[in-house]
Amino acid sequence: MKTAVALVALVALLVSCGGENKSVAATANSASKTDVGYAFGVIIGTNMKTAAVEVDYDSFLSGIKDVLEKGSPKVPVAEAQKTVQQALVAGMAKKAQANLARETKFLADNAKKAGIVTTASGLQYEVLKAGTGAKPLATDSVKVDYVGTLIDGTTFDSSIERKEPMVFPLGNGGVIPGWKEGILLMNVGSKYRLYIPSKLAYGENGTSGKIGPNDTLIFDVDLLSIEPAPKAPAKK
Repeated sequence: MKTAVALVALVALLVSCGGENKSVAATANSASKTDVGYAFGVIIGTNMKTAAVEVDYDSFLSGIKDVLEKGSPKVPVAEAQKTVQQALVAGMAKKAQANLARETKFLADNAKKAGIVTTASGLQYEVLKAGTGAKPLATDSVKVDYVGTLIDGTTFDSSIERKEPMVFPLGNGGVIPGWKEGILLMNVGSKYRLYIPSKLAYGENGTSGKIGPNDTLIFDVDLLSIEPAPKAPAKK
């Protein structure tokens, strides 16, 4: 599983601050110990929540104090890292199982709704607007506008928000299987809502971003055009 990002929560904080040295230096003296302590708690807590890890708060604080005040934690850093890794793997497995159960119920309920079509692969879709243009081939690239959400309504990606349609190649693994299957059903000028099961998306690994293990993806997609294939370089 992809647990490297969550393994050391402070790394995320330090990396995110790495490109902001000037602003950090300018405000270094403005934050109190209380503010800094709470901010570290927010960053670490967010990473732990994302990884579905539970801890004993007293032990957590004891570990921090032993390092910062005594300089002698009860376990070596290498052993602590191993324990954290094991907790992360267990937490993500628990989260994956819960998400899969939620997905199964969601798709079963969704399939009963009017206008929902379920394909042999398990992809579900509904036609929001029928277009009359050509259908793309599996080897084409397409220009689309889209909004991607999770079943709880969280938006994880949106070309609409960026105000810039995107071009995606459908071949050579350029997109997830569920997206490719859905796009191939559409005519240019159509707008579909695709309900993509995790097995046709990012599976039990999810991504390092907002998409968790076994998360169902919902896309509202406008197929704007089929893009010409890039020209092969001229032979010398």
